[in-house]
Amino acid sequence: MRAAFYTRTGPASDVLEIGPVETPKPGPGEVLVRVHASGVNPSDTKKRGGAPGRTMLEPRIIPHCDGAGVIEELGAGVAEERLGRRVWLFNAQHNRDFGTAAEYIALPEAFTAPLPEGTSFIEAACFGVPLLTACYAVLAGRGKPEPWTVVLGGGGAVGHYAIQAAKLNGSKVIATVSSENKANHAKAGGADHTIDYRAEDVAARVLELTDGNGADRVIDVDANANAAYWAAMTRAHGVVVDYGSAKLTAEIPIRDLRQKNITLKPINVYGMPQALRETALKDIAAWLEAGSLRHTVAKTFPLENIAEAHVMVEAGAHLGNVVVTIP
Repeated sequence: MRAAFYTRTGPASDVLEIGPVETPKPGPGEVLVRVHASGVNPSDTKKRGGAPGRTMLEPRIIPHCDGAGVIEELGAGVAEERLGRRVWLFNAQHNRDFGTAAEYIALPEAFTAPLPEGTSFIEAACFGVPLLTACYAVLAGRGKPEPWTVVLGGGGAVGHYAIQAAKLNGSKVIATVSSENKANHAKAGGADHTIDYRAEDVAARVLELTDGNGADRVIDVDANANAAYWAAMTRAHGVVVDYGSAKLTAEIPIRDLRQKNITLKPINVYGMPQALRETALKDIAAWLEAGSLRHTVAKTFPLENIAEAHVMVEAGAHLGNVVVTIP
């Protein structure tokens, strides 16, 4: 089979190769999926680039954690009814050397989810990291329905799904953006209000929109840029969920958070608790069946041009997800 792979870390055009590799066989509890689309996320490009904390797990890595395709072979213990089913994939290359940038992948059945006919493989390749992170951010520490959610970075892939997940879970949503184009994108996802963080005082505007109370939940893409303002925009006993940061460390205003009894919840989608993941997968299945989710694909690239896809993700100037197609 054909696959993309790298044997050392570095710039995409220098290290990514396309070539024949052995077709895997599914082990016990695994399925073999014919991959039709493979999603590219910043975590994938950071691994390939050798970012701090990302090391080569094996001498050869087939990248990407997200994808979509059809189950073509079953390992021992997998129900026969799964054969031939359309699925979307997640966590495929997490702590493994074999990801979705290949014609076939064998992976645990638990890392596959049913894909309705109404959703394309290309759209489904956008789900894994962005959509599950968004659901985790909305569900983590959640009790009763929350009136107000702020999504910092509402123009991003995770942010766009977070807006939708929060709305579908009953919140009004305020999203921060950096341009009119991103504001329109956030509103298309269901945001009730947008704030241009380059031109407005975000915390002051959040307080104005929430009648001085602050948001019940703040979902943040960059702790380094925004931590100083978390407490000011969050109500007492609210929740701040952080899923990213520009650097490995961030200065946290712990006293301000403590004074308002705000819960800080840093999350990593690869370690999402099983109970929350099951809830998220059930929600996603229902939303897909109902046609409730909006998906935005920025651009697709054939497998042969995977390096260009990685460069586009690293540049970060696009709206939506970047997908590699494998016909």
